[in-house]
Order: sequence, then structure tokens, then C-alpha cells
Amino acid sequence: MTRELLRFHAVTKTFASGQSQLVILEDLDFVLYSGTTVAITGKSGSGKSTLLNIAGGLDKPSAGSISFLGRELGALNDKELSAFRNRHIGFVFQSHILLDDFTALENVCVPALIRGVRQSDAVKRAKELLDRVGLSDRLQHRPQKLSGGERQRVAICRALVNAPDLIIADEPTGSLDEESSSGIEILLTDIVREEGKTLLMVTHDTQLASRCSTVYLLHNRTLQEMA
Repeated sequence: MTRELLRFHAVTKTFASGQSQLVILEDLDFVLYSGTTVAITGKSGSGKSTLLNIAGGLDKPSAGSISFLGRELGALNDKELSAFRNRHIGFVFQSHILLDDFTALENVCVPALIRGVRQSDAVKRAKELLDRVGLSDRLQHRPQKLSGGERQRVAICRALVNAPDLIIADEPTGSLDEESSSGIEILLTDIVREEGKTLLMVTHDTQLASRCSTVYLLHNRTLQEMA
């Protein structure tokens, strides 16, 4: 049975803009169910990345509440929230944000080691993931020796290494050329489904959005489900 994974309840997010407040999200209600793949589209500056940051516990709403697996994220202190993110959420950003001094294998292992997984188990899991994305021959390469598409594949493996409940992806193909972008689109959605995970993604790429089970438009500070 599909369970409720994430819930926004009357979420509002504002930022100071001179003497006034800029409203980015307003009284937003949203439920994300486990096992679904959801894309959020919308114009630049509409608040898509802000929504993802709040969903992932990287930012807090100005009003309203966020619950994840029934836990109120606002009730967690910084240490608890960091541990919660590490266990339950994997992130894939437009810029891969890999550690330059670490190899592909080491980059993928990092979240598992932070969690306290034994190094041998972390390495085994990382190697399995990198093999699944076609990088078994690039394990010892550092990011600067990898192509943009390869770096993003490493980032996807890093997001999955702890088998989190939710993968959050912010314009995962935005910095790639058309050929690399197409490969990452297929890989990301397929591997998330194979792992039985949930995907919440922001993208301007209509082709990538169409690979998701549900598509929302963020417009006028709230979400509208697309037919």
C-alpha cells in the first residue's frame, strides 16, 4: 500500500526585499507518496528550488509545517536534521558538488561513512551502484577527469548509496549537453524505480518531466497538477 512520505501543510516562504517581504510560496498544501516520481516545472524565479530546499530540510518555511514519514521536521534540531537527511534523503543538484580531491568511488562512499556504515560495506555498495551506471572502469578517477555526464552519474550513485526514501533532484540535466542530458534522464528515473525509491524533481526539461508519474506547475506561489 502506498504510504504518505512527505506533507507540506499551509507552507509559506517569504524573503526580505528592501522594506517589504517577497512571497515565494503561499499557503501551499502538498502530499508526496512513496514510490512515486514527481516533477515540478515553472518559470525561473517561481520558487521551485526553494520548494525543494524546504522539502529536503535544507531550508525552513516562514509559516506552516513539513512532515516526513510522520515526523515534524521543524521539531528537529540541526544535528538531528542532518542525521535525518543523511538517512532518508539523497540529493542530486544541477552542479554535481563532488569533492575534487576524492575519487568517484570515495565520493559515493561519503554519505555511508558519515552514517557509520563499515567501510567495506560502503565500498561494496558504491561499487555496485557505479557498475549499474556504467562507471566500473572509472572508480579511481577524480571529478576533473570525468565528463559532465559521468560526474552526474557519480552524483546519482552518491544520492542512492544510503538507500534513502526520497531522491531530490534540482535541474539534474541543466548543465549537460543534449546527448549527456538524455542519458541522465533515462538513468535517473530508471534507477529510482529499480531501487523502489521516490523522486521529487525540479526541471525545465519537458521530456524529463514526462518520464515522471505526476507533473506539477509552480505558478502564483502554489502547485497546480498538470493533466
